[in-house]
Amino acid sequence: MELLDKLTILSDAAKYDAACTSSGLDRTSRPAGMGSTLFAGCCHTFSADGRCVTLLKVLMSNYCVYDCQYCVNRRSNDTRRAAFTPQELCELTIGFYRRNYIEGLFLSSAVIGSPDRTTELMICTLRLLREKYGFWGYIHAKAIPGADPRLTQELGLLADRLSVNIELPSEASLTRLAPDKGKASILKPMALIRDGIQIAKRELAVSRHAPRFAPAGQSTQMIIGATPESDRQILTLSQSLYEKYHLKRVFYSAYMPVSNSRLLPAPQDFQPPLLREHRLYQADWLLRYYHFRAEELLDDAHPDFHPLLDPKCNWALHHLEFFPVEVNKADYEALLRVPGIGVKSARRILTARRCGPLGFEGLKRLGVVLKRAQYFLTCSGRAMVGLRVSQAGLLRHLTALDRPDTAPLEQLSLFDQVCPQP
Repeated sequence: MELLDKLTILSDAAKYDAACTSSGLDRTSRPAGMGSTLFAGCCHTFSADGRCVTLLKVLMSNYCVYDCQYCVNRRSNDTRRAAFTPQELCELTIGFYRRNYIEGLFLSSAVIGSPDRTTELMICTLRLLREKYGFWGYIHAKAIPGADPRLTQELGLLADRLSVNIELPSEASLTRLAPDKGKASILKPMALIRDGIQIAKRELAVSRHAPRFAPAGQSTQMIIGATPESDRQILTLSQSLYEKYHLKRVFYSAYMPVSNSRLLPAPQDFQPPLLREHRLYQADWLLRYYHFRAEELLDDAHPDFHPLLDPKCNWALHHLEFFPVEVNKADYEALLRVPGIGVKSARRILTARRCGPLGFEGLKRLGVVLKRAQYFLTCSGRAMVGLRVSQAGLLRHLTALDRPDTAPLEQLSLFDQVCPQP
């Protein structure tokens, strides 16, 4: 098979994996080498200075011994198969880099023969890139569940980031749809990567020549909408993964119908839950940067996010006793809870008010989104001039601000269900 045909097949097969980001790694180039994550970063993500950069995202092979029902590369699927040799993939990566097409590599693979064999092929590829071709740009590699821990350790010494996909939000769903995989086999390499990163950090604190193990951390991905778990279950799992395994990111991937399995939603009746994926990303941001907890955002009475309202506004509308917040006296934590105030604008407020009291015009100059924040703030004890709105009217206004153009108008009946007219 021609190399271009392999690239077409294996890059297309990799498109469902969303977990590729560098989180601003600062690996610099070496003498006589090429590539630098400090100045280049990686594909379709953001580098340390905020630029969006590119990477080659490809599978080592799409021949797979597993039969996961949700996966386009499952062994029972009738699809074109291909596999790169380590040398072919290295030549392709370096050729693209020299043409300025890419600035890094995202390498995953179906399970070829066994997890150990697959990991060995990936290690061989990365070793060639690092040692033979002198490539020191960003590399994100997928750790294969079930592989020997020593192989995962070796992979982490060659890659900048490792990731292990959690796949589905519950063990029951994983057992039903991916019988060849198990919760323990997925969590074991996560723990190994976490421990390896911590050990490497301690060694680097003693000697700057110590080997670096996955210096950009680890991430994971789960599929949303293929199974019946609620947003609350998904967010609680994400929170646990962040706390226990110190993940950099949890990625959420709306399920795309790629199978006629009776265990999955029927393709002809199924719409990918893209808006739900978006709300989960917003909520994930609240967990990581706004000091929210999963149990605050959702509960037994509200197990799923409002489809037409971002999670922070949704929380605020259900906790009106917390508001209004006095912007000239509130602490950092209280400011973070106000819709329309972000991490940067909260810090700017704390700095600016040392020079004198802030008004609404001053907040706008500091980056506060007043079209949301004005309903939840007072400045020196006063609300925005002319602001008069009922609880139900507030919900209508905030939803109109956040409602995508594609949202069905009939969903507006949700207003009175969530926030009834007093």
